[in-house]
Amino acid sequence: MTSVAPVRTGTGKAELPMVVRQLRWEAAGVVSVELSAADGRELPPWRPGAHLELVLPTGISRQYSLCGSPEDRSAYRIGVLRERNSRGGSEYVHAFLRPGQPVRVRGPLDNFGFGPARAYLFVAGGIGITPILPMVRDAERRGVPWQLVYGGRAAESMAFLGELRAYGDRVRLYPADRGGRIPLAEWLGAPRPGTEIYVCGPERLLAAVEEGAAHWGPGAVHAERFKARAKPARPNTEIEVVCARSDRTVTVPADRSVLSALEEEGLPVTGSCREGICGTCETRVIEGVPDHRDDILSGEDRTSGKVMYPCVSRALGTRLVLDV
Repeated sequence: MTSVAPVRTGTGKAELPMVVRQLRWEAAGVVSVELSAADGRELPPWRPGAHLELVLPTGISRQYSLCGSPEDRSAYRIGVLRERNSRGGSEYVHAFLRPGQPVRVRGPLDNFGFGPARAYLFVAGGIGITPILPMVRDAERRGVPWQLVYGGRAAESMAFLGELRAYGDRVRLYPADRGGRIPLAEWLGAPRPGTEIYVCGPERLLAAVEEGAAHWGPGAVHAERFKARAKPARPNTEIEVVCARSDRTVTVPADRSVLSALEEEGLPVTGSCREGICGTCETRVIEGVPDHRDDILSGEDRTSGKVMYPCVSRALGTRLVLDV
């Protein structure tokens, strides 16, 4: 995960009424969706790496990385892959979403903090190109050296190639049907002082990059996950959560998450992914030591214990005081 404190833009919780401005095919199975405010107002700012939570008319909500330009405050752009085993989100976007249709969003929220570096190596797999694309543009704008390696199942399924071709040989494409996967051993073999790696894609790619770049030193790899990593089972115990702003105390049973217990008591908390990857439920810790089980915080952030994600995280002791 990122080694710098994530930059949060927007609340990540308030809903903004929006309307679909445009849909466009970006590759086989990938459509980009442009969204503008329903009342035409300027949209909240965001930084490369940020994502939105899209709330569809069916009530289903899903998180999608922003892949447009932060300078364009008139619209947000997301890229949506039509998932073979969709639970209703991507299928609805592809089959039913049309220009002029109202939707709601929460965010932007940034857990994939794009920090300064002397140079960048970007690694993208499949739809993982979406948060990387604004980072490439930002590095180019600032004149910072960068290289992108981008893999996919087939060239026709790799999105935004038209935009990326403008960068010439700084972009290396690795469609699996034309020569295999990204040769990570070649790209990660020799550490490059001052170069930071940003990677997004399927878990096997993230794990391979993190393992392959372990000798680059701590904090060199910044990864964003679409799904939570498999983790060893950890026993839960009953804990007490004091909600300081609400002046309430809630007992969280061993078989319930902190988030669900607070929701059941009608307290002002919001969750989405329930897996510790989206950041929607970020909560400030006032007292106590969190047992972090998310896939967002860096080692430094975990040690500080200032925030936690109650959808998955608990307490190392028996009591937490939260800013709720």
